[in-house]
Amino acid sequence: MKQILVFILFATMLCWFMFSPVYKHVLIVRQAFLQKEVDYMLEIGMNGRHGYIDEAMIRESKERMAQHGFVPTDLVYAVSTTSGLGGTDQNRPVVRGNGVILKITYPYHRLFVIDRLIGIAVPGETDRMGAVGMKMSEYVP
Repeated sequence: MKQILVFILFATMLCWFMFSPVYKHVLIVRQAFLQKEVDYMLEIGMNGRHGYIDEAMIRESKERMAQHGFVPTDLVYAVSTTSGLGGTDQNRPVVRGNGVILKITYPYHRLFVIDRLIGIAVPGETDRMGAVGMKMSEYVP
């Protein structure tokens, strides 16, 4: 009986050591895609012709992220400015010298189930990873 218990514990630890880096890599890649998308959207939205990040840009971003395996309905976008304006209205673009802050978050889902099984404290399924960026607007009316 003792040998069976040792075998089961050893097999469990071996599986965890083998597969732990795989899903941790998924976490790192998701974080990188979120940050890349934040940087891209700020670069496009804050150029000299736009000065805003509107719903159409967010919709296109969700489509791009879906191509990388993200669930578009789970992505949450938050746009704010240093001047207090909304930053999402194309009729009132953010003028040069004011910053726009974009934050995209995405839930962890069940990414850490294996860690939870062996007793490691992990983020909850509803907790969110995110990426944040800020860029000064280049729009001149």
